[in-house]
Amino acid sequence: MISHPSRHCTVELQALPSRIGQVRRILSAQLRYWHLDPLIDRATLGVTELLSNVHRHARPDKTCTVRIELLLDRLTVSVRDHDPRLPVVEDADPLATCGRGLAMVAAVSESWGARPDGEDGKVVWFSLPTAAAGMNGAAALPRKPVPGFAEVEPVVVAADALEAADAPLVEHAPARSAVVG
Repeated sequence: MISHPSRHCTVELQALPSRIGQVRRILSAQLRYWHLDPLIDRATLGVTELLSNVHRHARPDKTCTVRIELLLDRLTVSVRDHDPRLPVVEDADPLATCGRGLAMVAAVSESWGARPDGEDGKVVWFSLPTAAAGMNGAAALPRKPVPGFAEVEPVVVAADALEAADAPLVEHAPARSAVVG
């Protein structure tokens, strides 16, 4: 059996508008480090929509974990929260100001889904192909994670560490969303 190298990074946070922006910047930095710059806009749009859903809908709290996993041919971004209710995709009224997030995730990703995670949570995820991003096998995999994420094991990032993520980065064209933050 051939073993495929992979990288896992996680960050735990409260899904608040200011934190969502910080996670976008951390995710962008991690993808740049992995030489996956062409995926930044789609990945940050997708994570923004998933975290916005946690902020808007999750109960009893807004605590969640963002996980990114890089395999040779796929980047998977997932968000786990403590609300066991699975998301429902509905047709949004043309004049509605919300209700299109999961449709946008579906439009920009290769695949997406949701699954229960124990009795007190769920995971909503999407994946993007890395081959289209020009990744050249294991040579492009990093030796260490970007600060703000931890390899394999989840890490609780303190508020001051997230504020450090506000430091200016070289920005790519930002993903556009109806979500402020």
